[in-house]
Amino acid sequence: MNETVRGTVEMSAAMAILGTIGWFVVLSGQPIMDVVFWRCAFGALTLLIICAGLGLLRNRLSLRIIGIAALGGVAIVVNWLLLFSAFSRASISIATAVYNTQPFMLVGFGALFFAERLTLTKLTWLAIAFAGMVLIVQSAPDAGDIGTDHFTGIVMALGAAFFWAVAAIVTKKLKGTPPHLIALIQVCVGVVMLAPFANLAELPADAWSWTMLATLGIVHTGLMYILMYGAIQKLPTHLQGSLSFIYPVVAILVDVVAFGHRLHLSQVVGATAILIAAAGMNLGWTLWKGKPPVASPHPIK
Repeated sequence: MNETVRGTVEMSAAMAILGTIGWFVVLSGQPIMDVVFWRCAFGALTLLIICAGLGLLRNRLSLRIIGIAALGGVAIVVNWLLLFSAFSRASISIATAVYNTQPFMLVGFGALFFAERLTLTKLTWLAIAFAGMVLIVQSAPDAGDIGTDHFTGIVMALGAAFFWAVAAIVTKKLKGTPPHLIALIQVCVGVVMLAPFANLAELPADAWSWTMLATLGIVHTGLMYILMYGAIQKLPTHLQGSLSFIYPVVAILVDVVAFGHRLHLSQVVGATAILIAAAGMNLGWTLWKGKPPVASPHPIK
């Protein structure tokens, strides 16, 4: 198996795993604060074992690197809290589609803080994504859903995308640092950050909940990052970007198959518009003459 094929398999597997995360969050039956805490805790243990096995714990990191990684960890934890909270309000499908406005958050940061030029192509993709967002927001939720919760879920998913973009900007400052160590620092920050708020006095009493929580930490954190980082080292950027869209497709399928949620036609159109625009932005599709955008690194998701 050559490097490209192996990288493709690894990236596809990583994105498919990510696509099922909403299913495990919902079925855990635990408060979101507890879910994120235990994801960080099990993830930290898994990544510690992985880093030790790879000999990465012998790396000496400066306080500056640790501080920057920790700052990214705060953004990642807030990102998880918002995204997981959005699942029960706007559905996994809608929350995931809205969450994939991440590339546009990065474009905004680039224009504001790094004087990056906003090309006509970028603005066109942004307009298409915005139109998709309007269609989703204006769609009436299914019977029994609470409208304010639906809208709140969309806002939470947008907030999650914003903090993902913050983490991506921070990750740019850590070039050359082993990504497994960055991930380990970030989930350790999550453990410390959420420990005072997690319901540790009343732990889950059933094996099912513990299985869901452990899977989120071991599989959706440890294993997923091994696969994703391994793939990033083997694949060209454009292929990484195209394979990353396995994630929202799987998430939407999980929502339909596992929870029976069906998107309204306007929601389908809106979600499709956002995903196409995000793909165009990530992959550098050119609608007008101009330089294609530079793909951003994958921060911990």
